[in-house]
Amino acid sequence: MSSNIRIERVCQYCGTKFIAKTIVTRYCSHTCNRKAYKLEQRNKKIDYIRYAVRNIEEPKYQSIGPPIYLTVKETSAILKCSTKMVYFLITTGRLKAINLSVRKTRINVVDLALIY
Repeated sequence: MSSNIRIERVCQYCGTKFIAKTIVTRYCSHTCNRKAYKLEQRNKKIDYIRYAVRNIEEPKYQSIGPPIYLTVKETSAILKCSTKMVYFLITTGRLKAINLSVRKTRINVVDLALIY
């Protein structure tokens, strides 16, 4: 589709005046368009690096201490026994646990301390 519109514009990259055939044309040539795109991509990378460095220097959250709930594997490492033994303690009622889903069983540290 051709257009009868002729608008005098200034290239956003090099600053030269040109005649635009559409109302959305921003650059005088394909070369200026490519160079502006590359400059934009470079600036995005630089901004991302600055953002990442700023976030590394500032702590995101404050440490609240050790976890309150442990997994079965962590509990078995503390008790120095197998995971099957931990599940046995849970089923017999000697160790209280919370079952969040099929594969997410959590044990409270306070309940673990009551075993000793």
